[in-house]
Amino acid sequence: MAQRFVQIADVAETLNVSARQVYGLVKSGELPAIKINNQWRVEAAEVERYIERAYAATRSAVAAGGMGEDF
Repeated sequence: MAQRFVQIADVAETLNVSARQVYGLVKSGELPAIKINNQWRVEAAEVERYIERAYAATRSAVAAGGMGEDF
């Protein structure tokens, strides 16, 4: 059975960002998480939903011509 919850370090690896950036996403509410025994955990399904929202936001920005030099 696949793990339901993953550690912040695993989320950071999946998203190819730092753990500090993941904590920022949690703090902002963009990535729901729970604290268990003084350690943050993110439900694997929430990581997938975050990725899907990021794709949707990117598609919208591209459609609006708002990617600028970053693209």
